[in-house]
Amino acid sequence: MDFDLEEIWANVEDLIVSYGIKIIGAVVLLIIGSWLIKRIVSAFGKGLKKREVDATIIPTVKGVVKITLYAALFYAIIMQLGVEASGFLAVFGAAGLAVGLALQGSLSNFAGGILILTLKPFKAGDYVEIDGTGGSVYGVSIINTVLKTPDNRTIFLPNGKVASANITNFTTEPTRRWDKVFGIGYGDDFDKAKSIIMKLIENDDRFLKEPAPFARVGNLGDSSVDITVRAWVNTPDYWDVNWDMIENVKKEFDKQGISIPFPQRDVHLFNQK
Repeated sequence: MDFDLEEIWANVEDLIVSYGIKIIGAVVLLIIGSWLIKRIVSAFGKGLKKREVDATIIPTVKGVVKITLYAALFYAIIMQLGVEASGFLAVFGAAGLAVGLALQGSLSNFAGGILILTLKPFKAGDYVEIDGTGGSVYGVSIINTVLKTPDNRTIFLPNGKVASANITNFTTEPTRRWDKVFGIGYGDDFDKAKSIIMKLIENDDRFLKEPAPFARVGNLGDSSVDITVRAWVNTPDYWDVNWDMIENVKKEFDKQGISIPFPQRDVHLFNQK
């Protein structure tokens, strides 16, 4: 069997020219498309910030836009290479199913992120406790909710877990009730102790007049008379008020002879021969 080398080489040249142009076009499309996507996503994020959109939403929205644009770019590159749309969609669907089964946890986290952003149980800057983990909300990405703890640790919580967890938001309301129990000795005057506490509250402008402060004997303990105190403050003042009042009550109790009992135990020694 004779081979026409010139004809074979001509066919190879045609293939090289045909597919070479397509490959070069696909590469150019990838480079330009990636550059445009980065600019579009960045501009989109800046636009959301200018519109004062909740900061927790921005990373997730940017992520969704980015994924969508890259999917469109990938489709355009496949078309540029001459792959039939029907075949591509079939392969893409099968691959999507396989990836979905392999990444069930990630998809759950993605769905959880969408649920969080829809229901908005918290916003950036809120101090929350999620299943015992406390911190200020730094942001919500596609997969994780990020918290910053008071001692400057960063905690990443999967959105799937967050969406189904018990969430306590300490800063969503403008005011909080300050609850504290002070124990005094059984031999001390509890009316005097209550008066001291109420006086400290009245002299501190950070306490709100309404609802009215409250101080009553709440329990007769094993070694103390427990005085329950309740008063309302603005949420940003809560912790400063808490620390200051604990110190001030101790100082005033010491000045005016009110004792704060602590557990004691009598030990009896027997000499046995």
